Amino acid sequence: MLHDRRIPCTRTNIDHLVVTTAGVWVIDAKRYKGRLEVRVEGGILRRVERLIVGRRDCTALVDGALDQAAIVRDLVGDLRVVCALCFVDADWPLVGGAFSTRGVHVLWPKRLVKLLRDDLLGEAPLTTTDVARMRGVLAAALPPA
Repeated sequence: MLHDRRIPCTRTNIDHLVVTTAGVWVIDAKRYKGRLEVRVEGGILRRVERLIVGRRDCTALVDGALDQAAIVRDLVGDLRVVCALCFVDADWPLVGGAFSTRGVHVLWPKRLVKLLRDDLLGEAPLTTTDVARMRGVLAAALPPA
């Protein structure tokens, strides 16, 4: 795992990177309050998904997470990159709750841990040596913030 990594030539950082035998997880942690939902607007030709937290439109968080994942994808090549927004203080329903929008997992910390564990049990294109090497590549390209 790598924490709080700076993206060179920008003012942005990546909160957490987790390199597993199945790929790389890009995790953006947020401390927002309110109920999370995806609102779908438009019709068949102009479908737009918006991330809503409480009453605020937080779709820009999804855009930012996708941008971070694209940067990591450029660094790791063909390796699988998974993107997640992890909301720490959000209001989650008792049943269900976690969802994906535009390929970004939106969830809470315990649910994220479960997905990471499940990912480790799945297909493993990398060896532990490959994981260490990939972690080194990411650490060198994305210095601590």
